[in-house]
Amino acid sequence: MEKDEIFTEDVEVTHGRGYVYSLQYHIVWCTKYRRCALSDEIHDEVIAHLRKTAEDIGMKILAIEVMPDHIHILADCKPQTRPSDAIKILKGNTARWLFLAHPELKKQLWGGHLWNPSYFIATVSDRSREQIERYIAEQKTEGNSRWR
Repeated sequence: MEKDEIFTEDVEVTHGRGYVYSLQYHIVWCTKYRRCALSDEIHDEVIAHLRKTAEDIGMKILAIEVMPDHIHILADCKPQTRPSDAIKILKGNTARWLFLAHPELKKQLWGGHLWNPSYFIATVSDRSREQIERYIAEQKTEGNSRWR
């Protein structure tokens, strides 16, 4: 197989010391009890906070959408980044920041927990990346019944 046949389209790869990589993940997590706690008023703040936190841990957010009861992220990661640790940091830091900045959120949630402990993560191929970016961007369409 020729070198230029490995990728079907132009793929951005990152070069490290002794390695080349392209690792993207589609990550989704929900609020506790799927409560609609993430309102339009805090949407932009949550995105800015997640982008900053991701940057601090060596992730680059390629696409993001904050829904009232869940968050979608398409992230580019280094091979050294353990996805489970990264998600734990993203969820924990965001919950702490949100509860400090918007204490009224605790009233909407039983037990004072913002996030469901579970999450979804899938690797993204070069072929599926555009499809996932489009899916994330279309989360707030009229057809999405959970958006209020």
